[in-house]
Amino acid sequence: MWRSCLRLRGGGRHLLNCPRGGLTASRGPGPKPPAHARAYAPPAAERKRFYQNVSITQGEAGFEINLDHRKLRTPQAKLFTVPSEALAVAVATEWDSQQDTIKTYTMHLTTLCNTSLDNPTQRDKDQLIWAAAKFLDTDTVWSPAPHLSAGSRMARPWHPAAGLLVCILPAPGFSHGCRVEEPETLVELQRNEWDPVIGWAERRYGVKIGSSTSIMGPSIPARTREVLVSHLASYNMWALQGIEFVVSQLKSMVLTLGLIDLHLTVEQAVLLSRLEEAFQIQKWGNVEWAHDYELRDLRARTAAGALFVQLCSESSAVKHKLLQG
Repeated sequence: MWRSCLRLRGGGRHLLNCPRGGLTASRGPGPKPPAHARAYAPPAAERKRFYQNVSITQGEAGFEINLDHRKLRTPQAKLFTVPSEALAVAVATEWDSQQDTIKTYTMHLTTLCNTSLDNPTQRDKDQLIWAAAKFLDTDTVWSPAPHLSAGSRMARPWHPAAGLLVCILPAPGFSHGCRVEEPETLVELQRNEWDPVIGWAERRYGVKIGSSTSIMGPSIPARTREVLVSHLASYNMWALQGIEFVVSQLKSMVLTLGLIDLHLTVEQAVLLSRLEEAFQIQKWGNVEWAHDYELRDLRARTAAGALFVQLCSESSAVKHKLLQG
């Protein structure tokens, strides 16, 4: 399945060498992300670290996070309580890993918990399911982008006539990839890498999806939509917050399902969501300050969302105590 992707230079090739295994939320150094990358972040982006120790305790409603002797609270001042010890440990680790400055825009598990606890948009379960399921009609791996051609989504990083560095990044909410009809090398790459994932989803859920280069995209059968919506309904509200978050990052329901089902690693899912961008970078070159940051940030958010879903879907307790000396 990964033969074609191994030909990608730079960031594409080494991603696929990562072993398949457990999902981890990662954080990398770098500048403060743009506003659209912090859609789930609390209001205060950075502040000085005001605590020394982080611990967890079990309360009546679940597991709580303690910063020294203070209990963590949400932006709406609710007691920060999570349903599993494993999730509490992961969130506490985020807080303990902060240095002199608390960079809340890197704390994706914490912000997902805040969203689940405060529910600022007052969405119920059906609305969360719909927010994720709506991507079925525009999924990255089977639908085209009707308003852009393959070559127009990324300008050449170096314009020899003008001597200027040009970088066009996708707008917020724009899909990282889509089905194209040309050039043939990209068509073949998409077919080799995306079609096996679609085939897996069809077998896994017993549905028919297909793909299309039509401006209208593929026609998703009613039964397919019903089966996938029913599958989403099997998750609890907390897990659905994570699923909707991952779908919005990858712009793909099928890649999200493959990731949550451990059919894909985080690195594979992100690379597949950016397949055309990786192709264009191989052709025109990489703008390090822009493309590298975007890739690192997308991987961190996707990993955190997938980990959040797993930790909200399991009931097993963590036996060790956090941050024991």
